[in-house]
Amino acid sequence: MSSTTLSYTQGSSAPEFYSETPIPVAVSHGDGIGPEIMAAVLKILKAAGAPLAFEEIEMGERAYLSGVSSGIPSEAWDAIRKHRILLKGPITTPQGGGYKSLNVTLRKSLGLFANTRACRSYAPYVRTKHPEMDVVIIRENEEDLYAGIEHQQTQEVVQCLKLITRPGCEQIIRYAFEYARSQNRKKLTCLTKDNIMKQTDGLFHRVFDEIAAEYPDIESNHMIIDIGAALIADRPEDFDVVVMPNLYGDIVSDITGQISGSVGLGGSSNIGRECAMFEAIHGSAPDLAGKDVANPSGLLQAAILMLNYLGQFEVAERIQNAWLRTLESGIHTGDIYRPDLSTRKVGTREFAEAVCQNLGQKPRRFQAADYSGFERIEIPAYRRAKEKTKTLDGVDLFVDWRGQDARDLAYKLQLLENATLKLAMITNRGVMVWPKGFEETFCTDHWRCRFSSGEGVRVRPQDIIELLHKAALTEVDVIKTENLYRFDGVRGYSLGQGQ
Repeated sequence: MSSTTLSYTQGSSAPEFYSETPIPVAVSHGDGIGPEIMAAVLKILKAAGAPLAFEEIEMGERAYLSGVSSGIPSEAWDAIRKHRILLKGPITTPQGGGYKSLNVTLRKSLGLFANTRACRSYAPYVRTKHPEMDVVIIRENEEDLYAGIEHQQTQEVVQCLKLITRPGCEQIIRYAFEYARSQNRKKLTCLTKDNIMKQTDGLFHRVFDEIAAEYPDIESNHMIIDIGAALIADRPEDFDVVVMPNLYGDIVSDITGQISGSVGLGGSSNIGRECAMFEAIHGSAPDLAGKDVANPSGLLQAAILMLNYLGQFEVAERIQNAWLRTLESGIHTGDIYRPDLSTRKVGTREFAEAVCQNLGQKPRRFQAADYSGFERIEIPAYRRAKEKTKTLDGVDLFVDWRGQDARDLAYKLQLLENATLKLAMITNRGVMVWPKGFEETFCTDHWRCRFSSGEGVRVRPQDIIELLHKAALTEVDVIKTENLYRFDGVRGYSLGQGQ
């Protein structure tokens, strides 16, 4: 081959790279301190001989202010989709309404389903209460509450839909196991809240258990998110790799970044089946821009993740060891400078020069990085399971009603009943208030009213249409419906609290 070829193994989560010529990478310098730390990182990559060719793209604050609501001009999209690899500096989103999150746009548009943050302590050079900490947070990156599907349904109630899909669960959980195996990690923990959200988080947990059985070489366990997050904050050294849905992962990865000693030292990868993006965890810090004081370490760690993703393990290892040697030699930027341990306080450019000078050296106090056993990660394409028998049990009508006594609403709703569907339950904010309930239960103007059939009675879609027609005629304000299904006889909907 005369040029770099990017091709995919069927179902792989990453392209196969053949680097007879440099691998092309789209580079966004970002805003605030972004241009300074990116210049430092590119200098180190070039000094280390990383086989990369950089195409600089413009996106972020300047694009926002020029009228591009996503912050990503079409030329930037073209370069990212062409090269499929993006090394991105931090972005400033202008204050005020109407500006979309650039990161969310990139993740969803490019299918970057896996966010990985490695959070390690660098004691004693970086202050931390957890000097033995070395934990990786793997977060599902596209769905959950971050689907951003919200509605105001009544004057008093708004709704956000939590979407968890089996394909989404399978690819992130399998990726987490493959990551653990490829990085020589021994334990994977799953965190959910499936004791409350039995359908959504329950699916994530079930898929975790199914896939865990295929990896007997990796210890696996599940915890409820509240106690799991508490234990991570208290004893992070007990954890190795942790996988979880989007919202929990967003929160916990910031916790681990903070308790490791410095969010500013952390890098992040966003991996998809076609593309990948690498960035620092921290923001653009516009107040520090142009002062040559910013620490480029977070973006450098992201670049090392990128090199490992590309299979450039030797170069990644060389840079990581030079960075560790620089850190332990006491050459520190102001954010981690300590008079009792540091030997020299340096700026962004001088720190990069020190790392370049240490290329080829290994740390003496820290354990040296060794990526020789690392492997490329491949995720098979999702295959749908055999179709299940889907049966209709009834329907939940969500009703906007300003009354307070559920018995009055029940009387109105029983007038809607037909030969198949009978009113079975009314809940308010998930708590059953009819046919049983307590006077002490506070009720809003948002009521879930469940109509179901008797045992062995088949429900047809036209039965629900008839119900809705009666509701319209009697001015019952139905704001939403949810059909109640069973799949191979297993109930696919929640019961009311207290039912």
